[in-house]
Amino acid sequence: MHHDHDILFRTLADPTRRGLFERLCRDGELTVRALTEEAGISQPAVSKHLGVLKLAGLVEDRQDGRQTHYSARPGALSPLAEWTKRMAGFWENRFDDLEDVLKRMDQ
Repeated sequence: MHHDHDILFRTLADPTRRGLFERLCRDGELTVRALTEEAGISQPAVSKHLGVLKLAGLVEDRQDGRQTHYSARPGALSPLAEWTKRMAGFWENRFDDLEDVLKRMDQ
């Protein structure tokens, strides 16, 4: 379990990769060429980042002749969503405990 979200955190820690993933989530399936046009980095660099995203399970690719099309797999974020929910629950409990302590101190 830790393994899943560690890979996702590491992969999405890079702002270029995060940008590519966000763009695929927003715009749907895109070619490497289309992604490169707005990425501000070379096509080989975009391809390398897409490879890392693919290894993490965040994108999938589809060959169409000489073009490779990439699409996001937003469902792959579920380990991060679960982790975030657990952390939110942890802090809510801490704040509830703190509130109880403060109420007792006021009495």
